[in-house]
Amino acid sequence: MNACYVYILKCNDGSYYIWITNDLERRIAEHQTGINTNCYTFSKRPVEFQYYEYCYDVKLVIAREKQIKTWSRKKKEALIQENWDQLKKLSECKNKTSHKYFKKK
Repeated sequence: MNACYVYILKCNDGSYYIWITNDLERRIAEHQTGINTNCYTFSKRPVEFQYYEYCYDVKLVIAREKQIKTWSRKKKEALIQENWDQLKKLSECKNKTSHKYFKKK
């Protein structure tokens, strides 16, 4: 079974591109060379590789990709920098309905 990767690229316009692949080196090279003119990164080259995670379960990689895509820019940057304390802080619920706002009796 081959590993699957979720990866993050930083585009020349400052945006982040998050996707999955089963061949990380090939896929990064494809982004850099602009092999696919329909790809989001084609007009945003050069791209800069930022981060990756791998797993042997494609379903988990797809779920992780979807999760990261919903994150704020600050949270993505904390992940890229592997700043786990900041990532944890940014992950805390700040809604007024959060359990931390209710007084215990």
